[in-house]
Amino acid sequence: MRHGCLTVLGHTEKWGVSCRGQTGDRQRISGKGRRKFMSVPSLRHPWSVCPKTVKQPASLYCEMAFPDMSSPPLRVVVLMPVRDDWVSAAELVRSLDRAVSAGQFSVSLDVLMVDDGSIEACVSAQFESPFVVVKTVRALRLRRNLGHQRAIAVGLVHIEERMPSDAVLVMDADGEDTPDGALQLIREFSAAEGKILVFAERARRVESLTFRVFYRLYKVMHRALTGISVRVGNFSILPRTYLSTLVVLSELWNHYAAAVFRSQLRFTMVPIPRGRRIAGTSRMNFVSLVTHGLSAVSVFADVVGVRLLIGSLAGSLVTIIGIVTVVIIRLFTDQAIPGWATYAAGTLSIILIQLVTIATCFTFFMLSARTAMAFVPRRDALLFVKEVINIYPHD
Repeated sequence: MRHGCLTVLGHTEKWGVSCRGQTGDRQRISGKGRRKFMSVPSLRHPWSVCPKTVKQPASLYCEMAFPDMSSPPLRVVVLMPVRDDWVSAAELVRSLDRAVSAGQFSVSLDVLMVDDGSIEACVSAQFESPFVVVKTVRALRLRRNLGHQRAIAVGLVHIEERMPSDAVLVMDADGEDTPDGALQLIREFSAAEGKILVFAERARRVESLTFRVFYRLYKVMHRALTGISVRVGNFSILPRTYLSTLVVLSELWNHYAAAVFRSQLRFTMVPIPRGRRIAGTSRMNFVSLVTHGLSAVSVFADVVGVRLLIGSLAGSLVTIIGIVTVVIIRLFTDQAIPGWATYAAGTLSIILIQLVTIATCFTFFMLSARTAMAFVPRRDALLFVKEVINIYPHD
C-alpha cells in the first residue's frame, strides 16, 4: 500500500489509501496540502482526497483508509476554571468531545478543571460518557477562591509542571466558549503548525444592552490608558512552548490575556461568536466586572503611569499658559472684569497644584513598583493547590 495525502476538514494527515476503479485497476491517489478536493462517495466518512494522478474518471471504491499510526495525535489539555458550575462543565465536555471527534482531527483531549473554591462537590457520575477523544478528566481543587484569572494561572503552572501536552486550550466552563469555537481554534492552530497562540476574537456578544454600553466605555478607557484595543478574552489555544514564558510572568496572576500581550509572544486572532450559558446564571456582578477590567489595565501599570504622567505635565503646561494669559490681560489691557483675574488665576493655580501632585505621585509609584518583590506564578501559585481528583476514568 502506498501513502497518500488525505485532507480532513482542512487538516492534512498522511494516509494509506488503496483504491480500485470500475475496471479493477489499482490506482495511486496522492497530493499536497490544501488543494482542489475530489469527494469519494463510497467512503464511510465525509473525507476529501487530494487528487494528483487519477487516470480514470470512474468512481472509486476505497478498500482501506486509515491514519498513519507513526504520527501521534495532537495532545491538547483543556483548561477550565469552574466554581459550582459542574452541570454546565459536564455538558460542555460531552459537547466538546462530540465536536472534536466529528471534526476528524487526530487529537486527544485531557480536561483539567480548576475548582476555584466550589461549595458544591463535583459528582463523577456527571462526567460518565462514552468519550471518543477525551481521555481523562481531572479536577484541580484550590484551597480558596482566587477568582477566574488566578485560577487560570494556577492551572497553567500545574500543566507546565505535571501534564505532558502539545497545546493548552483555555476556555470557560459555562458554555459561552463553544465547542464549535474550540474546534475552529484547533483547526487554526494546526494550520499554523502549532507554533503560534490563537485567540478567539469576539465577533458577536449576547449580553444585555447595559453590559454592552459599559463594555464599550471600558474598551475606550483601556485603549486610552494602554494603547491596546480589547478584542479577546480567555478563549484561546497556545503551544506548550509558551508556558515556560507565561508561568514566570507576574502579570499572569492578574490577567491571562493581558499577560500574553505584555509578553510579546506571537499570537493571532480568529473571529468566533460568543455562545450562551448552558445552565445557571453568571456570578459576575458590576463590581466583579470593574475589578476584572482594572486587573487587565494593571498589567500595563508602567505604560498607564507614563501616559498619565505625560498627560499631567501637558495639563500643567496648559494651566501655566492660562495663568500667564490672565496676568497679561489684567495688567496690560482694559478688558478684564473687576475681580475676574483673581478668581481665574486662583482656579488655574489650584488645578496646576493638583496636576503637579498627580505627576509626582505617579513618578514615585513607578519607581517603587520596579523594586517591589513580584508574585511569580511558577514559584508561588502551587501553594494554593489542595489536591488533584481523577474524575474520568474514575479510579
